[in-house]
Amino acid sequence: MDHWLLVYLLLGAFAGLVAGLLGVGGGLIIVPVLAFVFAEQGVAGPVTMHLAIGTSLASIVFTSISSVRAHHRHGAVLWPVFWQLLPGIVAGALLGAWIADRLATRPLQIFFALFELFVALQLSLNIRPAPQRALPGRFGLFGAGGVIGAVSSLLGIGGGTLTVPFLIWCNVAMRKAVATSAACGLPIAVAGGLGFVIAGWNDARLPAASSGYLYWPAFAGIVIASVLTAPLGARLAHRLPATTLKRIFALLLVGLAMKMLG
Repeated sequence: MDHWLLVYLLLGAFAGLVAGLLGVGGGLIIVPVLAFVFAEQGVAGPVTMHLAIGTSLASIVFTSISSVRAHHRHGAVLWPVFWQLLPGIVAGALLGAWIADRLATRPLQIFFALFELFVALQLSLNIRPAPQRALPGRFGLFGAGGVIGAVSSLLGIGGGTLTVPFLIWCNVAMRKAVATSAACGLPIAVAGGLGFVIAGWNDARLPAASSGYLYWPAFAGIVIASVLTAPLGARLAHRLPATTLKRIFALLLVGLAMKMLG
């Protein structure tokens, strides 16, 4: 356990640093690495991805709280938009956990790998949608929140790669889109994480120290380290070339995706 705890701490430190540097959720790194680590630990193959996704979502709760507080202090969160997205996000995140529980590990791996390749392309080419419309009404935001929540929960991510482009497309300024997206990551993580705990509660294939699809030792190591390194990443973001960092991270995502598809 000491050896694996060190692995979890290193993973959390790296994920927190990247999240602070690029504003990209650590779930894109945490999920595939945890899936590889769990396989090495001897976790049953049919539940490795489910356990990795559920643990990732639970860890995002704490990093999201820290991020939301920072954005709120700067007055950048569009709280009225957040509250209208919230019901859809919660419903979608619970639905995502339910769908994931009914999928085998291999389809989850393929879906995750394809999404990582999409994000890598988005980062390397700096693709952003052009502002084209106003924000939709309450029902439109409920639907958008549902899609964002479901896909994010299914992948074990905070949803920034979906929420930010959607808000920019709806003529929200980048700074406010990023801040509002950070706020949306909290209910995604809470509802999705809870959904994965409930979905896996009686699965006998899970290792000891699990609560459903949440593995506590990995959760603790990731949270402790990521909370410490995320602020460091945020400070370094103002000193390092963002474009180069994004391309390096994109290459890392491509490598992780290829490993999962292999």
